[in-house]
Amino acid sequence: MGLLDRIVSRRIEFEPPAGQALGGEAVFATKALRKFVSCLTSRESPVLLDLGAVVGSNVSFFGEQLGCRVIVENIYADLEQHIRDNAIDAFPDFLKTRFGEGYSAVDGILCWDVIDYLDRRSALVLTNELARVLRPDDALLSFFGTAAPRDPFYTKYIVVDDVNLKYRAYPAVRGRQSILVNRDIIRLFSTLRVSDSFLLQNNLREILFRKPSWGG
Repeated sequence: MGLLDRIVSRRIEFEPPAGQALGGEAVFATKALRKFVSCLTSRESPVLLDLGAVVGSNVSFFGEQLGCRVIVENIYADLEQHIRDNAIDAFPDFLKTRFGEGYSAVDGILCWDVIDYLDRRSALVLTNELARVLRPDDALLSFFGTAAPRDPFYTKYIVVDDVNLKYRAYPAVRGRQSILVNRDIIRLFSTLRVSDSFLLQNNLREILFRKPSWGG
């Protein structure tokens, strides 16, 4: 299966030019990614939903590890466009119809750190939609900042291997909206359960969520 066969991409118009990167690529150890991948290995030809921009090496990694189809829904780009259009109040309603996937249609979700950039109403809509499209027993991986950066930026996460990620920062119209504590995160993802949680040295919290089985 080739790269173009493995990826379905929609609404990815906003892609910051390479020259706008705020700095070089830094590498950090991830503790949750390997667990996320292992959750999907039992699935035959799993479907993976990625909420970030298209990263070709990520598509290749997950395709080789899982033989999966990757659907890219760049929520960062959608958010940026709504802010630029002064239409941020309409963003929650936009998210309600953003995902064309049916109920329990995907096996894994890479949420990255997009929740940090949303107001509470938008975050609730997004997490409800993600829980809807995720299959029972399957996994969602999300990152949460524990310290607000001085300058607003988005981060593109690039998979090196199942224990290392590179990250590249790009300017954003606005930065993180709040630093969420554990109880707030759990409330947002109330229909999922926390499987693993790790606080990394770079002030990033990785949380692996699982959707309960039909009888769970």
